[in-house]
Amino acid sequence: MKFATKAIHLGQEPDKSTGAVTVPIFQTSTYVQDDVGKTRGYEYSRTGNPTRAALESVIASLEGGSHGFAFSSGMSATDSVVRLLSNGDHVVVSDDVYGGTYRLFTKVMERFGLEFSFVDTSNIEALERALCPNTKMLWIESPSNPLLKLTDIRSASGIARSKGILTVVDNTFMSPYFQRPLELGCDIIVHSTTKYLGGHSDVVGGAVVANDPGISERLKFIQNSAGAIPGPFDCWLVLRGIKTLALRMERHNANAQAVSEFLESHPKVERVIYPGLRSHPQHELAQRQMTGFGGMVSFWPKGGVQSSRVILKATRLFVLAESLGGVELLISTPAAMTHASIPVESRKKTGIRDDLIRLSVGIEDVDDLIEDLGKSMAGS
Repeated sequence: MKFATKAIHLGQEPDKSTGAVTVPIFQTSTYVQDDVGKTRGYEYSRTGNPTRAALESVIASLEGGSHGFAFSSGMSATDSVVRLLSNGDHVVVSDDVYGGTYRLFTKVMERFGLEFSFVDTSNIEALERALCPNTKMLWIESPSNPLLKLTDIRSASGIARSKGILTVVDNTFMSPYFQRPLELGCDIIVHSTTKYLGGHSDVVGGAVVANDPGISERLKFIQNSAGAIPGPFDCWLVLRGIKTLALRMERHNANAQAVSEFLESHPKVERVIYPGLRSHPQHELAQRQMTGFGGMVSFWPKGGVQSSRVILKATRLFVLAESLGGVELLISTPAAMTHASIPVESRKKTGIRDDLIRLSVGIEDVDDLIEDLGKSMAGS
């Protein structure tokens, strides 16, 4: 069964009791037991819910995993994975990482005795040098947020596995349609289902996928114990979004390619970052590791922060907002928005300048997007 068919059918069979084609929203907290300890598969909705089970099943299948877990947000998914670790454990993290992830690791998890080193994981030698005797996890964003740096997942996972280190890949930017890290050797995949999987900017959620039975059992225990689970309606919204994931990702990809090529040829643009451009330093890796290049584009306009602010205000179709992966085009400046929680010096060291603009390219008519972008650039 191919991807688009899986997205519509797996885990989403017609309801046996009613014949409903769409998975019902099981809006219940508890379930009747036929006898003490004798259930019909469910006992309490924090532990399990049929709508959530359908979502977990399809996400796991699309990623090529055997176990899926849905969470109330991408950050709760991240938090739950880090709870696999113990006091004194060390984690190597991609340096160009989402601001919320950086904040969780440095402001919350370090207080519980975990150690984090932020390293350019696109440099495999630097990654390997950063590993310590107490390193237990490698946390990769590829492409990274917002500089779209790629890590060779197969090589990084191989190094980690040889040393007994778990590899986690945040696959939010690519979605399983364009990249499947488990097939490249990683152990755990994390998603913010708020983004491309949901796809309509109307739900907040997260997901984790794994293959190893032992890891999966521990994740299930953490999910049930900590209770950061999504409600059934939120699960239903993500399920609905996944049905059109293949179609949307193709359009996101095509539009982002066209927008990035337009920007790269524009005289008022200093530099464009998009894995689909030959100018991207890891374009060849992108071709090997991914089946598409995604919908995220970052660029620096000439003229610095002043030009950046002019562009952000002048756009008509582009929505100035945080987040990404929705059907509409979103525009943001990471330094002041999504990555504001990262200290200034750390941002400068990584290369997240104040004038950087990040685009989540939508599925609108690409001619309209380029026209609007061109007009906004004219005043910069």
